[in-house]
Amino acid sequence: MTPDSLMILATAIPLGGAILIGLSGRWPNLREAITLTTALALFACVAALVPDVLAGARPKLEIVTIMPGLLLSFALEPLGMLFAIVASFLWIMNSIYSIGYMRGNRESNQTRFYVYFAVALSSTMGVALSGNLLTLFIFYELLTLSTYPLVTHKGTDEAIRGGRTYLGLLLTTSIGFFLLAILWTWNLTGTLEFTPGGILAGHVNDTMVGLLLFLYVFGIGKAALMPLHRWLPAAMVAPTPVSALLHAVAVVKAGVFAVVKVIVYIFGIDFLRVIESDWLLYIAGATILIASLIALRQDNLKLRLAYSTVSQLSYVILAAAILAPLSIVGAALHIAVHAFGKITLFFAAGSIYTASHKIRVSELDGIGRRMPWTMGAFAVGALSMIGVPPTAGFVSKWYILLAAMETANMFAVAVLIGSTLLTAAYYLPIVYAAFFRSPAKAGHATAHGEAPLSVVLATVATAILTILLFWFPGLPLQLADGLTGGKP
Repeated sequence: MTPDSLMILATAIPLGGAILIGLSGRWPNLREAITLTTALALFACVAALVPDVLAGARPKLEIVTIMPGLLLSFALEPLGMLFAIVASFLWIMNSIYSIGYMRGNRESNQTRFYVYFAVALSSTMGVALSGNLLTLFIFYELLTLSTYPLVTHKGTDEAIRGGRTYLGLLLTTSIGFFLLAILWTWNLTGTLEFTPGGILAGHVNDTMVGLLLFLYVFGIGKAALMPLHRWLPAAMVAPTPVSALLHAVAVVKAGVFAVVKVIVYIFGIDFLRVIESDWLLYIAGATILIASLIALRQDNLKLRLAYSTVSQLSYVILAAAILAPLSIVGAALHIAVHAFGKITLFFAAGSIYTASHKIRVSELDGIGRRMPWTMGAFAVGALSMIGVPPTAGFVSKWYILLAAMETANMFAVAVLIGSTLLTAAYYLPIVYAAFFRSPAKAGHATAHGEAPLSVVLATVATAILTILLFWFPGLPLQLADGLTGGKP
């Protein structure tokens, strides 16, 4: 099968799956079998593209021409390949997890949940495969709209308020800033194509570059830079599988993926390096540290994880803003390795809720004795967020730190050290309390074991993969390396 056909299938397979899931809603076993089959088929389709990309191929496909020079198109390059392979693989893990979680918590409207999940994955593939800014913008918006019903899934007042914040912030920033930046770029250059080295050199002066970069960075609200981060903690009202994949992997990663892609293929790191753009570095650093301090104060476990995500996402922006080939490799790697560590943490949080209905950090004393597999996986995810070997988080942070030191960027070095200490401060006490403290009191509240088998299996699997990525980082490293022309 040709790369063109595979790129089309990557967006079509989840849509076809969504239709079949909707038709099989009366038969839960069939519905979930279709979900798993669709996820496996998508991963197989995406994986089939990897050899061509590693060999240097950059397949392109024109879908429809709107006007001369302005078209919807797919194109595959290393960063998009990395994003697509991570998201499609983790959909398999999330589907296994969701079966136990949704049934274990007797969630309502499960068919609708699986349908919109599949539609969201189709949109995610469209983001990863976008060949130009217009295509990226369309699928970026479709991802926002398709995930809104998942955020508001429970239908409570709290869910509706959270969904309103989610939709309002993401649509306002994308239409008010991102779309404006795209139109301005088209007016300046006559093209929106993602081009190695960028397209803006020779078309803009220093002042215009700064303003255009501002519009892109804050228009891509899914990157969750402060102060446009509130949508992410607001979205934590969603069921944990939504938080796990869409808000630890697909949605938030679509944001930082888009920022890195714009910096590399629209501005070009060589062009930005000669322009005064240090403000982005400082905003990313401030977001990392402030979000970490806020996470320290959160007793709600999912909110602590949410603010951790806000902080960890900005590692990608910080790395990209260093504007060195090595830092771009670190940024791309962090998109991948953070996904595995953070989905493990969200899976563990959902496992705890399913088994014990506990949602607060202060309630977790001694829970590791009753849920050793879940809390062992949580410990692995926490160590990856901190960046401790042998977990995958160490690999990306090591590249970012090397780039900061190579460019003598002491601000970035200080942020990396400070945030590592803060991350340890809000994760390690949870692990310590779970395994080394006794429950406050015995009784019915402590009479539980692990969550359903599929929940625990998915949680442990992603934890194991988080360790394996430390020892075998070859594929993500090759793809990240390809983003800089193979010269980190």
